[in-house]
Amino acid sequence: MPAYYRATLVEFLADDDARILGMLATESAGTGFTDLKQKQTKAWQKQITAMKITCSSLVAKLPNSAQWSLLFEYPIPRRQKRIDAVLLSSEVILCIEFKTEEKKYNRQLHRQAEDYALDLRDFHDQSRERRIVPIAVALKAEPTAYVDCSASDDWVRPVIFANADDLSEKIVSAVGSERKTKKLPIDADAWDLSAYRPVPTIIEAAEALYAGHNVREIAHFHAEAINLTQTSDKLIEIIKHAQRDNLKIACFVTGVPGAGKTLAGLNIVHNPTLRTGNRQPGVFLSGNGPLVKIVSAAIARDHKRRVHEGGAERTTSTFIQNIHTFVRDSLEKPDKPPVEHVIVFDEAQRAWDAAHNAKKTGSDISEPETVLSIMDRHQDWSVVVALVGGGQEIHDGEAGLAEWGRTLRESFSHWQIAVSPEALSGDSSVAGHRLFADGNNASLSIRKEPALHLKVNLRSFRARRLTEWVDAVLSGNAPKAANIIADLKDFPFVLTRSLPTTRAWLRDRARGLRRCGLVASSGATRLRAEGIELSSGFRQGNRDLYVHWFLADPADVRSSNQLEIVASEFECQGLELDWVGICWGGNFTFDTDQKTWAFHNFSGNSWRNIGREVDRQYLLNTYRVLLTRAREGSIIWIPMGNDNDLTRASAPLNATAQYLKHCGLPTI
Repeated sequence: MPAYYRATLVEFLADDDARILGMLATESAGTGFTDLKQKQTKAWQKQITAMKITCSSLVAKLPNSAQWSLLFEYPIPRRQKRIDAVLLSSEVILCIEFKTEEKKYNRQLHRQAEDYALDLRDFHDQSRERRIVPIAVALKAEPTAYVDCSASDDWVRPVIFANADDLSEKIVSAVGSERKTKKLPIDADAWDLSAYRPVPTIIEAAEALYAGHNVREIAHFHAEAINLTQTSDKLIEIIKHAQRDNLKIACFVTGVPGAGKTLAGLNIVHNPTLRTGNRQPGVFLSGNGPLVKIVSAAIARDHKRRVHEGGAERTTSTFIQNIHTFVRDSLEKPDKPPVEHVIVFDEAQRAWDAAHNAKKTGSDISEPETVLSIMDRHQDWSVVVALVGGGQEIHDGEAGLAEWGRTLRESFSHWQIAVSPEALSGDSSVAGHRLFADGNNASLSIRKEPALHLKVNLRSFRARRLTEWVDAVLSGNAPKAANIIADLKDFPFVLTRSLPTTRAWLRDRARGLRRCGLVASSGATRLRAEGIELSSGFRQGNRDLYVHWFLADPADVRSSNQLEIVASEFECQGLELDWVGICWGGNFTFDTDQKTWAFHNFSGNSWRNIGREVDRQYLLNTYRVLLTRAREGSIIWIPMGNDNDLTRASAPLNATAQYLKHCGLPTI
């Protein structure tokens, strides 16, 4: 979507203010904002006036600037927001954010201007490898000194503050101080119409989908991301086929961590082509309580901001629900089918086995069998979409992928199955598990669908091979990990033995509105001695603790960016941060002599060896979750230990740090 208004500076100076204002209002109405507030109109008037004065001064000082281009209200699709103004010189992009009534510069204005510039750097094709200068303008503020940003080696320069009187002067200084390059001049037409496809977080994706966008509008510019739209399209095709021919179909979608399984699932339950009247046929279900709560809170807040009315929280239950609540409510009405004909079950391999389900619900069958029996109540058609991840099982009582296959084979042979080949063969994306553990699928109707596998990590958009590196590290293969890490050059990943260094490293990189945070294994309880509290009582005592952790403004003391509260694997699984600090615990250390990992839990006053293989796997998966939460970069902190405290012995921690160095991590 192009800017609401674009002109060269000489054209802008000759244009009528009222005509420019009318164009902005008309374009705003065309995007659905028909209720244009008087406050916005007044802000535009002041911005136009300020830019007329600024551009007139620019042309007087730099005659060549007459052919620069000015754009008002350039859209940022990821957040349904717009940059107030963009000034395109021949080589530099100036990203300008206004506060027309502010008398002081504030942190919010700084963060907003910088964040828009970072979005252009990361997701806007025509801005790639171009110098971008964010400018925060408070028209009524006192003047500030110009900060020379030409020495910065980041494409996004430090934020410049300006007011109504010195904006032109600071633009001249910013552009004049930049080193000339051999790049072709910026083409304003191409820039305005450039592809702009950001990689959203799950929270941002949920907000966008809830607001009526689709997965194509929030796909990434990497060519491999077409896989995500193909998966969504195939699922929609299957659902329409089931609806048309009165079929019952179970779909199994696989993918590497961060590939977009959750995004694909959210997309189909709110796809407008599946809507009947005002109703969607499906619902997104997850057993991940923190994810449900955080995403629900995020879309409620976003919806309330957009429509300016109350009651938003009540509507989110149609978008995402807790699977256990859905099952409990359905079991209370045993003779009635659910309202939904389609359910998307996130992390379906983590559904409860029969023993755990009996303990939680009183039903003596597994959760996969319970879910299929509920959806089988429909007399006409129904579809169950199971999103299956590999190596994500982190708690006991999880049935695994094979339980779905056993249940379908023994109790629901009349259902058809659409499945990715990977779920049948058991590749690394599903940690070697198979839908039919013994290879026996009886006489089930099975259709292999390659489009139901997502193979590209979109979460870490700077590191396509991050998942491979993590797999190599956790399998004890340091040489392989060291070879892979060379391909992570755009994904900073470092090791430190200092917690203050960890916090400083994260704060330096979490620019704009980017989120950083500390994560740790829930079993790493002796991090308490370092000031890191991981007890379940602390983490669960405040019902909104992690809602604020993920959603509060970075300056809010409750925000993850404050680096005070740590999230465990249970709070961060399925979600992500831009920059992550991984706090390594004594429960998972590398044994140099055995050349393998050592697994421990803390009991009483000492560490105890974990003997059961399944419990070892849960712990290994915990660290897999922690190591794959970052979108832009990570730092691992391993404490130095204290040999006066046997629960914090330094030798295993030192050995772990040495092993990670051999895996290619540089030390700071």
